[in-house]
Amino acid sequence: MIDQTPIHVLKFSTKPHLTNSNYTNSRATDTEKSKLESEKRLGIAAMSIVSAPMNTRVTNPNSVFSTAHLGCGFRRLGGSGGAPSSVFFQNVDSQLRMSSRGSRAVVAMAASGKFFVGGNWKCNGTKESISKLVSDLNEAKLEPDVDVVVAPPFIYIDQVKGSLTSRIEVSSQNCWIGKGGAFTGEISVEQLKDLGCQWVILGHSERRHIIKEDDEFIGKKAAYALSQGVGVIACIGELLSEREAGKTSEVCFKQLKAFADAVPSWDNVVIAYEPVWAIGTGKVATPQQAQEVHVAVRDWLKSNVSAEVASKTRIIYGGSVNGSNCAELAKQEDIDGFLVGGASLKGPEFATIVNSVTSKKVAA
Repeated sequence: MIDQTPIHVLKFSTKPHLTNSNYTNSRATDTEKSKLESEKRLGIAAMSIVSAPMNTRVTNPNSVFSTAHLGCGFRRLGGSGGAPSSVFFQNVDSQLRMSSRGSRAVVAMAASGKFFVGGNWKCNGTKESISKLVSDLNEAKLEPDVDVVVAPPFIYIDQVKGSLTSRIEVSSQNCWIGKGGAFTGEISVEQLKDLGCQWVILGHSERRHIIKEDDEFIGKKAAYALSQGVGVIACIGELLSEREAGKTSEVCFKQLKAFADAVPSWDNVVIAYEPVWAIGTGKVATPQQAQEVHVAVRDWLKSNVSAEVASKTRIIYGGSVNGSNCAELAKQEDIDGFLVGGASLKGPEFATIVNSVTSKKVAA
C-alpha cells in the first residue's frame, strides 16, 4: 500500500536554474517560506522543496522523475513539528561536500579525492593519427589531481600502451563475459591485462542499442572484469523517448540494478551517466539536468547498496562533452568527471576537459 503521508522531496526540473521562486506549493507553511527566505539571504539555499504524497508526480510537468521513483531513494526529512527546510539542508545528498587538499578544497569529490576523465576513441583512428594523438597527450600539461584514462580501439591498445605517458591509463572499450576460448571475435579480460589495460568500458549505449547487449549480460561482464582486477566504467543512460516519457529514473535504476546484482564490489567501479540522446548529437544535457540525475543515482546507491558505496563511487557525465561546456558541467556538485567521445580525439581539447577540474576548486 502506498504511503500517503506528506514528505519533502527534491523538486526536479528539466528547466535550468532551480531557484527559490519555485517554492510556491500551496501546502507549504508560512514558517517554511520564511525559513527558506532566510536561508536564501545567507546564500545557503540551492534548491526548493515541496510537500507531496508518495503517489503523486513531482509538480513540475517537465520533470524527468516521479516521486514514486524518488520514494526508493530520498530520505524522509523530519516530522510535522520540526523545521523541515533545515533538516533538508543538513541531509540532502546533493549538498556541497568539501574534501580538504592543502590550501584548497574540491567540491563533491569521490573517495579518492580525484576527478575522473575518460576518453572513448570508439572505432576511430589509424596508426598515424593515433601516433599524433598520443604525442599531443604526452605534451599536454594536465592537472595532477585527475585520474585520466583513454580507450583506443582494440588493435591499437598495444601501440598506445607502448608510447603513452604513464600519467594516463589505458582502457578497453569492451570485453568478453568470461575467460577466453572458442569465442570468435571476442577479447578476454586476461588478454587485456596482458596488454596492460587497467579499465574496461561496459554498458555503453552503442553496445546496448546497436549490438543489443542486455542488462544481465553487461552485469556479468562487469563482474568478471572486476574479479580479474580490471576496473569498470559502467555506463547507464536513457533514450530521448524515455526521457520525454518521464522514465529517466526507471531506466537508469534498472541498469544500475543489473550491475549491483552482479558485481562483487564497487571499489573499482566508476559510473558514467550518458543520456543516449546527447551522445554524438551535439546536444548536451544542461548542467542542472545532469546534476539531478547524478543526485538520484547516488541516492539509489545509498538506498540499494550502501551509504559507503554512495559516497565513494564516482559518477561521471558523458554526452557531447567538449572544451566549451566542460567547465560549467564540472561545477555541479555530483559530477565527478567525464566520459568523452569525439573531443577525446583532439589532444589539446581533451586536455582542456581534464583540466576543467579547476572549476571545482574553491578557496579552503
